[in-house]
Amino acid sequence: MDSEARTRLERWYQDVGPGLLAYLRRIAGDQHMAEELLHETFVQATRHVERLSAAVSARAWLYGTARNLAATARRRRRTIAALPADVAVTQRVEDPRLEHVRQTIAGLPPALRETLALRLSDELSYEEIAAVLGIPVGTVRSRLHHALRRLRAALAPHEPVDEV
Repeated sequence: MDSEARTRLERWYQDVGPGLLAYLRRIAGDQHMAEELLHETFVQATRHVERLSAAVSARAWLYGTARNLAATARRRRRTIAALPADVAVTQRVEDPRLEHVRQTIAGLPPALRETLALRLSDELSYEEIAAVLGIPVGTVRSRLHHALRRLRAALAPHEPVDEV
């Protein structure tokens, strides 16, 4: 790998790495696993730097690669350790409306929930979401529309939901 490619990879790691780690933490549910997946994502980027450089959006390429690696890791994971019964789980909810929003989002179909999370949490553009998920931009728009419509319907008695 030449020094120009190495410099680009370092810049992508600095620019995209923190957001990508947060995304991986959310989908992996574990800090250690998220860090491993981030590392593996950039190992793949190093191996395929020419594909990454040619991608329309390096960020979308990296998120897509991370998503695929996380899916593979989930399939390989055979057992999930449960919390011991004597561990107290505390949950502090400051605003009941916020908890209602979280529950409503959690109740969305996985495809809608993932698309909404990539837009709201990771602030990816519609085009980047399409590249990450391997779907047309029109499908991204449709999924976001349906997700917001469901949120509005569920939250109508509470407060309006802003556009994405």
